[in-house]
Amino acid sequence: MAESEKRNEYHQGHHRTCSVSCRSFGQKCSQLAKNQRAKFYILRRCIMMLVCWRDRNEA
Repeated sequence: MAESEKRNEYHQGHHRTCSVSCRSFGQKCSQLAKNQRAKFYILRRCIMMLVCWRDRNEA
């Protein structure tokens, strides 16, 4: 079997499994937004902790 035929079979097989197992675009966007909110929440908490710690040490 030629190399290009192997690649075509791989990509066709991958496309079939992906279309079955992949979530919808809306679900992917929703999950991405949820993850970003969580990251920003953690970042915000860390910054506030550092600011309060610095203010406390200056007092």
